[in-house]
Amino acid sequence: MHKIELSGITIDVIRKDIKNMHLAVYPPTGRVRIAAPLSISDDAIRLFVLSRLGWIKRNQRKFGAQERQSPREYKERESHYYLGRRYLLKSIEENAYPKILLKNRTLELHIRPGTPVEKRHEIMNNWYRKEIKKLIPVYIEKWEAILGVKVNDWQVKQMKTKWGSCNIEDRRIWINLELAKKPVQCLEYIIVHEMAHFRERHHDERFQTLMDTFLPTWRKIKSELNRLPVSHAEWGY
Repeated sequence: MHKIELSGITIDVIRKDIKNMHLAVYPPTGRVRIAAPLSISDDAIRLFVLSRLGWIKRNQRKFGAQERQSPREYKERESHYYLGRRYLLKSIEENAYPKILLKNRTLELHIRPGTPVEKRHEIMNNWYRKEIKKLIPVYIEKWEAILGVKVNDWQVKQMKTKWGSCNIEDRRIWINLELAKKPVQCLEYIIVHEMAHFRERHHDERFQTLMDTFLPTWRKIKSELNRLPVSHAEWGY
């Protein structure tokens, strides 16, 4: 992969054994990537990008205007999200092992007295990781039968620019930890998206047809996901 600069925009260029160029703008930062055939020159890529410059800038403005949460301070009645629902934080200090409990619309954070913000964040992230790991295998098993593919391995990690990724050869997928905060249909959509790549590598018409066939609402869910508030960059998202 290499980069080209055009009109103040940095474009990641990836050359692949494909017939057509594929341009994408990714949330939450508006990163621009183009997949180009091996035989296409950088000059041809620049001309193609110029023809889509208005579209690129519109999408970047949309992502730039997307609501962003301020850094979490873990204060009383601060908003936190789990599977798309908003919970108000209640901190309970006690000399016991940290834990998190959901009660109605309250998220109880049980911590030792004097626990610093960084440690509270770590405790929350560990809880999010544990909870999302309960859901992922359920959807993988469901969609293995529907799509006729097999996932050999999956992992959860924090990603800066992607909701998910996959390794087609190894049949492995990665899921962004932040999806634990989003509606559960968003998590399912990302899992289906990554598993669909096992049948169609590129984001081309065949891939879109595949998604239309098996998950007809995917465009609506994708749009919803990209409209939802994203976490503050301070936490590495």
